[in-house]
Amino acid sequence: MTFTTTTHLNLPGTARAALDFYQSVFGGQVQTTTYGDLGMPAGLPDTAKVVFGQLRSDDGFSVMAYDVPGQTEAVASTTRRENGTTVTDSPFFLSVRGTSFDETARRWEALSDGATVVEPFAASAWSAGFGMLTDRFGVTWVVDVDAAA
Repeated sequence: MTFTTTTHLNLPGTARAALDFYQSVFGGQVQTTTYGDLGMPAGLPDTAKVVFGQLRSDDGFSVMAYDVPGQTEAVASTTRRENGTTVTDSPFFLSVRGTSFDETARRWEALSDGATVVEPFAASAWSAGFGMLTDRFGVTWVVDVDAAA
């Protein structure tokens, strides 16, 4: 038996845009199913929203997303650096770890488009490259290079 873990993002009507953006960063294929695809009558507010969405890339990256029914605004959370410490009220960070510095840095640059950088991507005590940002969809990412690499 094997298990896998895939982050599942609960978004306020931005699931399709988020998955398309993450596809531009990581490559791969996006698959979506809308509430309408599953029988919600046309014309209702959530009919075209994503009830099941997933991005899978050839290099192993995977993320799922859906639009929370009736939600149109993101639940605000904050992550910031304060006196050398990360301070947050976010219940999770999405962590991406690469084995190549150059490839990881390239993904960092792509994710940072429209993001708020919490900690710039740079060498750290535990990694050749580490950074933290909150993207345009409100998801906080930790991006680093595997220390073994």
